[in-house]
Amino acid sequence: MTILPSSQILKSSFVPTFVSSTTSSTIIINRIPKRHTITTAKPPHVSSSSSSLEMEAGDNNPGVYPLHRCKTIHLVRHAQGVHNVEGEKNHDNYKSESLFDAHLTPLGWQQVDNLHKHVQQSGLLNKVELVVVSPLLRTLQTAVGVFGGEGYTDGIDAPPLMVENAGESNRAAISSLNSPPFLAHELCREHLGVHWCDKRRSVTEYKPLFPAIDFSQIETDDDSWWVLEVREKNEEVAARGLKFLNWLWTRKEKEIAIVSHSGFLYHTLAAFGNDCHPSVKSEICTHFANCELRSMVLVDRCMLGSDTSTTNYAGKIPTGIDLPSDVADENN
Repeated sequence: MTILPSSQILKSSFVPTFVSSTTSSTIIINRIPKRHTITTAKPPHVSSSSSSLEMEAGDNNPGVYPLHRCKTIHLVRHAQGVHNVEGEKNHDNYKSESLFDAHLTPLGWQQVDNLHKHVQQSGLLNKVELVVVSPLLRTLQTAVGVFGGEGYTDGIDAPPLMVENAGESNRAAISSLNSPPFLAHELCREHLGVHWCDKRRSVTEYKPLFPAIDFSQIETDDDSWWVLEVREKNEEVAARGLKFLNWLWTRKEKEIAIVSHSGFLYHTLAAFGNDCHPSVKSEICTHFANCELRSMVLVDRCMLGSDTSTTNYAGKIPTGIDLPSDVADENN
């Protein structure tokens, strides 16, 4: 599996040299050969120095991948939460039970409104086929505020994404009309344990607040993943993140928004881009700001998915002689 910034597709100057997969909690990195030499017949207009193409992954060559082996993912960190403010004052505040399942601040909601305007104006809102969201209050609020519809009106034959004033938001209800489906998934949660802000409520409590969000992927009503005494290690978060990316390949959607957390995004993406130009590596895996969005292309190089192309065309219909001249030269 490879992740590339979407801005680099078709104009990239590198070939990432690893693919990653997850088995249980082990991250496996399979490196492709560092050097591939392709020797070609020298056309008349090419100098002798160009007759042998030295293709080194990670140097100056673009990457080419089948389109049906790619997904576009739009990664979003939640907007400012009350825990961000209190944790800045004193790091020990993260351990305060008063920050349980932290909600967004008024400033955070302003950040949500601005990102919502951006995804509307850029046309992104019309492209996203699915929104996957971490099942914590601050990410749920961010997701529906950014990718949801406009204000909800009673009598509309569709449940709201968020009811009025959900999670002390002091916000109107948000409609699910003309919005992509929303799916909550535990794998994209923040670091587990110790910090009360990262402990979720029960699914039973969330459903009335976010009626149009699908919580069916969550196996237990109460939060069975979070424990008070042990904080999840960075490498465990990374392994969970790669498991999440592999799960994305079970989805049919090709353009997916993911609303998650700083630590989860950073440690998941840190496994990628190591053989890229430093600027590209930075685009992939520096820490996200609150309510920052980055678009990436996820490339299936390990046959994880089973999708077939909807745009490829086999040709030769009707059939006829089509021997390429270069093949004819080789045969003679």
